[in-house]
Amino acid sequence: MRVVILCMGSRGDVQPHVALGEGLRRAGHEVRLATHPLFKEMVTAHELEFAPLNVNPQEMLRGAAGQAWLAAGRNPLRSMGRFMVLARPMIEQAISDCWNACEGAEAIIFSMFTFPGYNIAEKLRIPCFASGLQPLTRTRAFPAMSTISPGLTCCNWLTHLMAEQVLWQPFRRIANQWRKEFLKLPPLPFTGPFARLLRQGLPHLYGYSHSVMPKPFDWPEWLHVTGYWFLDHPEGWKPPDGLLEFLEAGPPPVYAGFGSMIDDDPAAKTDLVLEALALTGQRGVLLTGWGGMGGRRLPDSVFQLDSVPHDWLFPRVAAAVHHGGAGTAAAALRAGVPSVTTPFLTTPFFCDQPFWGERLRKLGAGTRPIPIKRLTAERLAAAIHTATTDGGIRARAAALGERIRTEDGVARAVEAFEHHLLHTDWERVWSTW
Repeated sequence: MRVVILCMGSRGDVQPHVALGEGLRRAGHEVRLATHPLFKEMVTAHELEFAPLNVNPQEMLRGAAGQAWLAAGRNPLRSMGRFMVLARPMIEQAISDCWNACEGAEAIIFSMFTFPGYNIAEKLRIPCFASGLQPLTRTRAFPAMSTISPGLTCCNWLTHLMAEQVLWQPFRRIANQWRKEFLKLPPLPFTGPFARLLRQGLPHLYGYSHSVMPKPFDWPEWLHVTGYWFLDHPEGWKPPDGLLEFLEAGPPPVYAGFGSMIDDDPAAKTDLVLEALALTGQRGVLLTGWGGMGGRRLPDSVFQLDSVPHDWLFPRVAAAVHHGGAGTAAAALRAGVPSVTTPFLTTPFFCDQPFWGERLRKLGAGTRPIPIKRLTAERLAAAIHTATTDGGIRARAAALGERIRTEDGVARAVEAFEHHLLHTDWERVWSTW
């Protein structure tokens, strides 16, 4: 079967979908993965067909509009308005690219920000699956990601309804105009497609571990928590010059890196991390990432890299300091190392970082998250000291890592995908309103 996977976001969003695509390919499917050109090499290296979604997430966040949006924080109205200023020029391009990528598709898998895939699948009347790296479907078991503080069961449900509207309303007009004028489909309701998804029984593939976030009691059987979709480093990969020697020259270092997060003052952030490491007496491995950390004369106790596979490095470190993104958090959990999370993105659109940071804390596998705006060298040093010396945190992280390493999330996702291809009445799905 010709399967198209649509995915937008950072490397932490795309890489798990590449792993899923590789699993589907190995199961005998033809797989095309549509994402940013930035990740074309990663896609084709795993024998998947690549299709471009011509939006550059780095440029989007680096510009003045991107920085203003990040500064809006959790205020939903300010965040929504600034996000539309940022995203409006790219939405039509993304819709067009998704349509082109789905040419010849016999099934579509779409992630949160490639929702056009759902509409395209309805137009083509073909099987369709939602994918996610964090829980997005409404439930009474816990609140929506944008409100991670627990509340009454009825309040939990309400937070999901509110979060749905924050996600839907900025796109409602342009999405329904496209459905009506191009796809010749009826418009989706004012409140969005969410209730319809539940009535349809549209299958969802959630790529995280049940050991980390158990499946809620009120989710039906067609919402699958499969386990993480890990993409291991390629066979024959070799670490950069000097890294092995550095690791073997002393005790395990502390990893520090913020992945795809763009910082307005990367030099200051580098100095802060170096000061925190010095205060704790820890060695460090510093990853520059998109944020451009580094550019400083480093002490011999710190090794700097542009990038390195987390599955190779994390088992060799004492703790991981990171932004709490889904991909990095998953890698730290799998390695069984404690996390120190410093969430960058707290907007209603991108709130998985504080969500996963708080989840790690509740599991006892990480320290209390420190929002990036409150991060100081002293606070970071205190968290690093706790993560590297607290025997309870280290033991719980190690035990959780052992459980996660026994899971095969990709295999379970492929199994669920193939089950629904055969046993879901897709004509009924697309006839449901």
